[in-house]
Amino acid sequence: MQTFIDAVRRVDLAAYRRGVTPSELTLSDGRDLFVSYAPFDHIARKAELVLVGLTPGRTQAANALEALQAQLNAGRDREEALAAAKSTASFSGSMRSSLIAMLDLVGVPQKFGRASAAAFFEAWSPLVHFTSMLRYPVYLAGGDNYSGVPAPLSHPVLRKMVETHLAEEAAALPSAIWVPLGGHAEAGLKHLADAGRLDSARILTGLPHPSGANAERIAYFLGRKPRAALSAKTNAERIDAARERLQRQVAGLAGL
Repeated sequence: MQTFIDAVRRVDLAAYRRGVTPSELTLSDGRDLFVSYAPFDHIARKAELVLVGLTPGRTQAANALEALQAQLNAGRDREEALAAAKSTASFSGSMRSSLIAMLDLVGVPQKFGRASAAAFFEAWSPLVHFTSMLRYPVYLAGGDNYSGVPAPLSHPVLRKMVETHLAEEAAALPSAIWVPLGGHAEAGLKHLADAGRLDSARILTGLPHPSGANAERIAYFLGRKPRAALSAKTNAERIDAARERLQRQVAGLAGL
């Protein structure tokens, strides 16, 4: 770990943002893709909610590297610096507001005695843990962001990341509610659940991804758009079934 922390101090951030990844940050290298270190190690061990994406992209990784450099240069110790760098992963804007509304609707905050999921996202809140199925950024051989091809669980290097790094987080947060954002993240959490390393009852599958591209699905899920006004691309029956299943699942959770 310290070797990579030292390497971060020397990273040319402008070059990194242009697509130049220093070899001294390489964790694993193959013909088709490679994994590079970025400071996403911190685990918020008091978190009640875990949000799981696919993998950090280059912009997110560069922001985290920049934050870690700044923290270390300011004299922060390693753990404080890593925690601050990880905070750059937080959701903001419409994505956050959509996610809060959907979590409120299915009853997640109430299970923890909170009035709204907004409590999870207060500044420097320890109540939410942001992570990825693949903790560290994965790039294609040419340096482009990896977007899920080949499928993570079909690739030995990527599957190992799930079974080590993501499994470590599952072990650290056994009482949290886990929300996968996208099909690959859902598959990764199911993989751990099938192996007995995560409670499947705590994985909330079926929430529309909170991106702007899903605006209509989110609006219908929240009851803000009537069924009669939906376009052909939105499957109302599927969304209704997911909403009802999630509400039953959350209501049935005990021991929080």
